[in-house]
Amino acid sequence: MSTSPAYSGTDTDFDLVVIGASYAGVGVAGAAREAGFSGRIALVGDETELPYQRPPLSKGFLLGKAGANLPLKAASFYEEAGIAFIAGRRAVALDRQARQVLLDDGSALRFGTLALTTGARAAALRCPGAELDGVVTLRSIEDAQALSERLGAAAAIVIIGGGFIGLEAASAAIALGKQVSVVEAGTRLIGHAVSPEISAYMHRIHAGHGVTIRLATKVERIEGKDGKATAVLCDDGTRLACDLVLSAVGAVPNTELAAAAGLAVEDGIVVDDFCRTSDPAIFAAGDCTSHPNVFAGRRLRLSSVQNAHDQGRAAGGTIAGKPEAYRSVPWFWSDQYDVKLQMVGLANGGSTDILRGSVEDGRFSLFRYEGDRLAAIESINKPADHMMGRRLIAAGRWPTPEQAADPGFDLRSLA
Repeated sequence: MSTSPAYSGTDTDFDLVVIGASYAGVGVAGAAREAGFSGRIALVGDETELPYQRPPLSKGFLLGKAGANLPLKAASFYEEAGIAFIAGRRAVALDRQARQVLLDDGSALRFGTLALTTGARAAALRCPGAELDGVVTLRSIEDAQALSERLGAAAAIVIIGGGFIGLEAASAAIALGKQVSVVEAGTRLIGHAVSPEISAYMHRIHAGHGVTIRLATKVERIEGKDGKATAVLCDDGTRLACDLVLSAVGAVPNTELAAAAGLAVEDGIVVDDFCRTSDPAIFAAGDCTSHPNVFAGRRLRLSSVQNAHDQGRAAGGTIAGKPEAYRSVPWFWSDQYDVKLQMVGLANGGSTDILRGSVEDGRFSLFRYEGDRLAAIESINKPADHMMGRRLIAAGRWPTPEQAADPGFDLRSLA
């Protein structure tokens, strides 16, 4: 992993300070500069590494397939763009009146404009035994390195949470020859994000690879011996012996800095279409925000690379005086075993789902309609459908349900 160039400057006055150095933070700083922002920019991150890609951490990284290629930008980018990258520092207080951010080393940065891209953290596991050695989370490069090392020595792992991170980690653990159990409180896997059909398909895939899956099950406690986790006890009385537990029970937006400063917070820092908070001098973007989403038809918080990157760039453009409302089509992906699951759009439920392709062959898509509107497409090993869906939903053009169901209909004719 590449470490960041040390910031050795003494300047504490900046025209733009960005707090949080991941997709959204890099997007804000980079887009502002590209859009002609000529003032002094500081990007503050609480990790010592260069801002890096996070999706591989629960995928290839655990299998030793990703490492040195993780940085979002080369170190030279920050120098060439005139961005002071201040690494290993955490913002602890925000004084809106003085336009000043206090860092954890006691220093302070003054700003003309501030952008909060503080992201999210792994939700805490709340049960007896959660503090035992061998109970881990997966959010940062440090987490991934620790999990990778522990997986090498483990025989059995229990994963608490059947969402994307939990299932991606499960597929990696199976590939490493481990005994894997997944405990999910909901009635289906990744139930918050995909249709029941896709949930059932992924359930079959994981079960077919030997994963023990327990749905509608809660963790009563984690048992231990000599301070180390040895088993997970479920509320139905089941005891799952293990020597490693991964807590993957969701993410919590890092809104404390904003809330303490009196900014509007509602399941995320409240922003408008241009990523402006309730203070005109402060912007926010990424996993920490709640924004009005035109595709959902409501305000929501999205945790995705696409949202963080695109929202960050929208904020950067607005800060530079070239405002463009955030209107990007949401899209997501997940790699598990040899399955590439891709999603575009947002379905609110109650949709009519049209199958295109073959479930038996493991190459199909569900076109999800809400009334006459194509709200989302969920694809299994059908990247062409996904890419075309991104174009069509963005353009407001889509096939009729009858056309989507016809394998001979060429989606490209609508582009």
